[in-house]
Amino acid sequence: MMKNFKKKVIGFWEKLSKMGSIAMVFVSLVVATEITAPKVTSADINLSVASIPNTILKTTNLVPSTIIKDGKLSICKINKTDYEVVKKVKMIITAYSSEPNQTDDTPFITASNKRVKDGIIANNLLPFGTKVRLPELYGDKIFTVEDRMHSRKGNYQADIWMESTKDAIHFGAKTTYIEVLDS
Repeated sequence: MMKNFKKKVIGFWEKLSKMGSIAMVFVSLVVATEITAPKVTSADINLSVASIPNTILKTTNLVPSTIIKDGKLSICKINKTDYEVVKKVKMIITAYSSEPNQTDDTPFITASNKRVKDGIIANNLLPFGTKVRLPELYGDKIFTVEDRMHSRKGNYQADIWMESTKDAIHFGAKTTYIEVLDS
C-alpha cells in the first residue's frame, strides 16, 4: 500500500515538474500548510460585493452589508440578527470619547488592546468579546464589550464609545436594560 502511495506521489511530482518550478513551489506550500497549520476558522479577503456571486449570497446567510467593510470580507461573519438573549441586566449607560481626561494614556486603545470604533462598549462585569444590545436606546444594534471602566463605576454601568466628545456629553446618563447575547 505504501509503495502505491509513493508511486502516486512520484508520478504527481513528475507531472508537476513539467509545469514549472513556480507550480511546484505553490503546491509544496499548500501541502505543507495543510499538514502543519491549524484549520482556519476565519480570514480576511480583499474583495468587493460585486465579486461575490449572487447564487452564493442567496443560498447562504451572508449579507454583504454586514460582511464587507473597507473592501474586506470576513468569512466567519453571518447574518445573525436572531441572537439568543442569555440575560437582561439593568444598567446605567453613559458615553465616553477618546479624550485623555476620559481615558488612560492610550485613549484610542481599549483595555482589550483593540482600537476604538463604533460599537465598542466598556463594562466591568462582562468578559471581553461579549455581545450586547441596548434595545430601548439603539434597537437591534449590537455592541461588543472591549473596554473597562474605572473600578469606582462598579459592575452595573456601561460606557458607550463615541467619536465626538460633544456627542458623548449630549448622551448623558440613561438607565436601561442591556441584553447579553450568545455569541
